[in-house]
Amino acid sequence: MSVLVVGISHNTAPVALLERLAMTRDEVPKLVHDASTCAHVNEATVIATCNRLELYADVDRFHGSVEELSTLLVDRAGETTGAMLPHLYVHYDDGAVSHLFQVAAGLDSMAVGEGQILGQTREALRMGQELGTVGPALNVLFQQALRVGKRSRAETGIDRAAPSLVTAALERVGGDPTAPDDELDPTADLRSSVGGKRVVVVGAGAMAGLATATVARLGAEDIVVVNRSAERAQRLAGEHGARPALLADLEAELAHADLVVTCAGATGVLVTADMVASRPVQKPISFVDLALPHDVDPAVADLPGVTLVDLASLAEALHASEAGREVLEVRRIVTEEVGAFLAARRSASVTPTVVALRSMATSVVDAEMTRLDHRLPDLDPAVRTEVLHAVRRVADKLLHEPTVRVKELANETGAVSYAAALAELFALDPEAVTAVTRPEGLS
Repeated sequence: MSVLVVGISHNTAPVALLERLAMTRDEVPKLVHDASTCAHVNEATVIATCNRLELYADVDRFHGSVEELSTLLVDRAGETTGAMLPHLYVHYDDGAVSHLFQVAAGLDSMAVGEGQILGQTREALRMGQELGTVGPALNVLFQQALRVGKRSRAETGIDRAAPSLVTAALERVGGDPTAPDDELDPTADLRSSVGGKRVVVVGAGAMAGLATATVARLGAEDIVVVNRSAERAQRLAGEHGARPALLADLEAELAHADLVVTCAGATGVLVTADMVASRPVQKPISFVDLALPHDVDPAVADLPGVTLVDLASLAEALHASEAGREVLEVRRIVTEEVGAFLAARRSASVTPTVVALRSMATSVVDAEMTRLDHRLPDLDPAVRTEVLHAVRRVADKLLHEPTVRVKELANETGAVSYAAALAELFALDPEAVTAVTRPEGLS
């Protein structure tokens, strides 16, 4: 199995580009089909969300398949290759396994730990199975990724990480703005910092949805969801009794806002110091910037009456918090699961060689017994049976150590293919081995 991931997400691309790549449920099958018909692709499926578009493929050639799959994303975005490539990422083989496990566990989500991605990963597997584009390699990988995601949520509180981030930020806004960055005020009254206030939420992704739900629950008087896409703004606003607005209206909405929570992560700041300084209504305003890269110009913190809380100011405190510890525990689980999966895969990769070796030994024993029958046709059946058992025991004992050692050595790092060496030393039938093992020398 040689798995390749070519993708783009909120970690590498601006929101405007992600929106051009966004796909409806009915559009995804065509992209899966297009990926599966690439010359060097054996299996394929797609994880498509509002914040990521990732092509997963089992390939027989690295460079050719990267070029083919990247072209599919470039064409869909309507960009030039040069403009698009800086926003794409590629994970191959062991790296692809690690990436998918992190995605399924929620570690790569904008709202860390959100559970929706697990269902989206399951949907990618289901669609590939129904279209016939997922075979043994991706099926095993995705099934294990789903188990990793479930285990992460069953054994830790990772699903509380993102809510903790929003809550911690609001606590900081409601507390003493001059307090050290590594001291969150656990007694801050969130309702007093949000209740009855005019709140603007910028963005419409998972983190924005969480922020909107939180301020609504805490009694915000007026909530405005601002987004580049009117449809997504309306959908999120409608879920929480808020008003939708377009990004072009952001400056006007800032005029009367008490609290602004930004979660867009666009390229370039959305809220500049000039926009805040020129507000017609000069009253205290707080900004919570939960985006990476940041949405709010850090210079706004120098303006009178302005409080700014961003990820940098929360990082140390959250790292030491319970939510931070849960994230670290999920990272440990993912690392453990990746190691176990790769070890099992390496052990399985030598199985065909071991089977071929034992088949060869059986053939040799059978040939020698046939010779014995010709030379001693009157041999007593009981004696013949005893001779057969003895020869088989000798063959088994001779093969035991090599087969055990080749499985052990398969899990050691290095460039040597012990399965290939074993096949060469014993002159095994190439068709019995290479037809069912991983191709050597992928270019």
